[in-house]
Amino acid sequence: MPTLDKQADLAGPGIGNYEDLEKVLPDDYVSALTPKQTQHALYAAKTFIEENLCKELNLMMVQVPLIVDSLSGVNDYLDRDGSRTPVQFHISNDYDQHPIDAEVVQAATKWKRMALAQFDMAPGEGLLTDMRAVRKDYFLDHDHSAYVDQWDWERTITAEQRNLDFLTETVQKIWKVLKGAETLVQEMYPQLKSDKYPSMPGELTFLHAEDILEMYPDLPRKQRETKVLQEHPAIFIYGIGWTLADGYPHEMRAADYDDWVTETVSRDGRPMHGLNGDILVWNPVTRRRHELTSMGIRVSPETLVKQLEITGQTDFLELPYHQAILNNQIPLSIGGGIGQSRTMMLLLRKAHLGEVSVTVWPQILKDICADRNIFVLE
Repeated sequence: MPTLDKQADLAGPGIGNYEDLEKVLPDDYVSALTPKQTQHALYAAKTFIEENLCKELNLMMVQVPLIVDSLSGVNDYLDRDGSRTPVQFHISNDYDQHPIDAEVVQAATKWKRMALAQFDMAPGEGLLTDMRAVRKDYFLDHDHSAYVDQWDWERTITAEQRNLDFLTETVQKIWKVLKGAETLVQEMYPQLKSDKYPSMPGELTFLHAEDILEMYPDLPRKQRETKVLQEHPAIFIYGIGWTLADGYPHEMRAADYDDWVTETVSRDGRPMHGLNGDILVWNPVTRRRHELTSMGIRVSPETLVKQLEITGQTDFLELPYHQAILNNQIPLSIGGGIGQSRTMMLLLRKAHLGEVSVTVWPQILKDICADRNIFVLE
């Protein structure tokens, strides 16, 4: 497989053009739920997930910003090359006497860690948000939107909990909640459970990004994930961001939130890297890989510096957020973002994100979908 394919595969998920999207959307789709039933099931599952994430992880619901000061350094770059830039705007305020340059959040990853200190969260306590964001640089396909809704969560931890076992235990608790939500909506609407669309497995399979590269050394990342999901329909991939043996990370990850540089050891004793990862599942409706959440143990002062040195971004260390980490003004933490519409799309057996969320779509996409009996909300 040409190197170019691997390079092009690093910036994130997505299809890239509407000719390809037209080829991969299912042509035998019929929604199991009406639009009204969809809303009933969606909000039942949303309530269940929020209540049970709080219970399982000892979190509390808190308010979350939609906009932040551009100078704060709190907004997410989403990847390490800064190619996905936030929507920015100028607030003139009192005739530009005290203006603010603001931007719409792309994710609340950094803000959440600051908020742990603001809300005085002790080790073992954390927060959960009903986050909304805008990511204007996404290609709008069947499971990517410029409008993003996530359950962004963060929990204070101790230095001793910065390890693979604690990460794994936390991931398993999240999966338990998602499985519970699936059971709930299938009890509400039994037609969601069928031989054609199997339920999610009871347990996740845990793999390192380094393992998956060894399994499929010639394939780009998305194709590697697709292959693995044929055998294991629900996986958690450790160590996303660390440069692998082929010279590329599994996927580009920002250097200043998840810890992807820490050396770890696999269950069978092999050296590995990274204290972060993604939950991916096989979506039986779209017959494609489907990412539900990215999460991880966050950088310590030491690993923040190391990762910014690797990515050539040490100038970030002067920003308030990064200074707060270096000076131990905000706690060590673990956290993640669970895609709400992504989750509902899976649980409610939908072929398109637009069936469970309202946003903007180009006419070409709406036409392609309508030809396949897929009708997005407007």
